[in-house]
Amino acid sequence: MKTYYEPKPALFERMKLLLKDSDDVKRFFEVSKTQPKKSIRVNTLKISPDDLIKRLKDKSWNIIQPFKNYPEIIQILSQLEPGELGKTEEHLLGYYYVQEITSMMPILALQPKENDIMLDLCAAPGSKTTQAAATMKNNGTIIANDLNIGRISILSANLERLGATNTIITRHDGLELCNRLKKLNMKFDKILVDAPCSGEGNIRCSPRTYLEWSEGMLRRFGSKDKKLASTALELLKVEGVMVYSTCTHSPEENEEVIQHLIDNYDIEIQEINLPLNTRPGIMEWDGKKLNPEIKKAVRIYHHDNDMEGFFLCKLRKISEEKKGDEKR
Repeated sequence: MKTYYEPKPALFERMKLLLKDSDDVKRFFEVSKTQPKKSIRVNTLKISPDDLIKRLKDKSWNIIQPFKNYPEIIQILSQLEPGELGKTEEHLLGYYYVQEITSMMPILALQPKENDIMLDLCAAPGSKTTQAAATMKNNGTIIANDLNIGRISILSANLERLGATNTIITRHDGLELCNRLKKLNMKFDKILVDAPCSGEGNIRCSPRTYLEWSEGMLRRFGSKDKKLASTALELLKVEGVMVYSTCTHSPEENEEVIQHLIDNYDIEIQEINLPLNTRPGIMEWDGKKLNPEIKKAVRIYHHDNDMEGFFLCKLRKISEEKKGDEKR
């Protein structure tokens, strides 16, 4: 039986500032106590959505494809046994990856192409890396980086199981890797910075987030993520595209990071079109007005989609010019 925790007063007050009204806040916390639907992503490197659906329906699973333009995204409506999704022959053969739908959105926004050179800076356990490999049809090159050896082992196993062959795994601190690649004059067409964060968007599947949450933690993550996103951006080619994403609602880890990039680099924030109900990035926080372009970022709340929470911002590098000495 899952244990639920009550939000700390400071978190409750912050959500009142971020959401529309008292009914919105009430709905947010009510839905946080419910279980999200299971979802999977068809691994098109090995099987077509139609062929996998036939196999799953042979198991009498009740499934839907919620988005016409993304037939690889499948929701499981059946009540399965614990662990059943990971024990099927289809899963072991790498025909699908168990993945929350909002976790699939960064790659849909990034749109890596077949001949791109891509950096996935915080890659483990590999959900977005394997999605990118499938989108690129195993062409081009992905550098998939993480630091923790245990997580890298899972990343490696997932890449092998799904047949992703265009990926090189590196084990480095993200800042250290970026600095090494800068010395080699390495540049990327696409970069994903799915940044480490406080995880406020995952409270439905991880209620302990309530227990571990603190405003100090948000500030620490925000400070680190500014450095990580800045260093990654310096590896992006001119006209290249970077997606910065988190699974949190904290402006310190989201809009304030994007504001930091706007203040220091010659970039353009781009519109993101996703098959979900999204809300725009916020324009003001903690008494500070933010750049109006940040409105193009998207916030995904679990009570808007019956999914987990997420934040995404897509940006294009206009030139190598810096806007002064960066404050780190």
